[in-house]
Amino acid sequence: MNKIENSIFDLRLSDIFLALTLLTRIPINFDHDNIEDRARKASWAYPLVGAIIGAAASLIANILYAIGFPVTICIIMALITMISLTGGLHEDGLSDSADGLWGGKDKDSILKIMKDSRIGAYGAIALILVILGRYTTMSDLLKINQLFLPLVAAGAISRVPMVGAMVYMRPARTEGLSYSVGAPPSFSFIIALIIGVLSCILAVGLLSIFVFIGVGLSSIIIFYIINKKINGQTGDVLGASQQFAELIALSIISGVLMIN
Repeated sequence: MNKIENSIFDLRLSDIFLALTLLTRIPINFDHDNIEDRARKASWAYPLVGAIIGAAASLIANILYAIGFPVTICIIMALITMISLTGGLHEDGLSDSADGLWGGKDKDSILKIMKDSRIGAYGAIALILVILGRYTTMSDLLKINQLFLPLVAAGAISRVPMVGAMVYMRPARTEGLSYSVGAPPSFSFIIALIIGVLSCILAVGLLSIFVFIGVGLSSIIIFYIINKKINGQTGDVLGASQQFAELIALSIISGVLMIN
């Protein structure tokens, strides 16, 4: 595929397709030669994947709303679309992280619980609360016909903390997806951040500063606590950070738009 390269950045258009294969269930005929090296560098495209998922979910909700379906059905279908596209990857990370971080007493027990596919009370509670929060904010946005851009922006900005953690935190395990992919180059985070910032500015203009502050501070606090507990990050932790960041972004964007 075509690629854009210079002495500082190594960006390829194919990275977008690779990021889609890593973060979604969308069937893509992708050339997986040297995938380990490109998987690291393709992380800059994670926000674009989030934007695509948000756009698809919003499109479903808006079409159903225009036809005459109630808001409840529209938003449920939008959430189903988002979860179907990702295969529940981030939701699974959220539940595993909640079970492990609150149920484990030390690093080994936390990682052991997080690896267990069964969901516990903490994981169930976290899932219910976060999905309920996303449902509520998305409903508010649909009612004022402002769902598309906010959902695109939230999808994009919520993937930025994932890239930041991959760049600046070491893996807590010596196995698994996060470890096998490795640390992306710093430019990946810079590009991901630019994409996330621009998407939020497109949605709410200069008031997006509140989104940056909210997502940034919450992500720093979450990763600080996680680093203290397990001395690094895992794929589950990255998924959990995305879920929290998306909820916070949607909440702030919804509040800003409804006030104005």
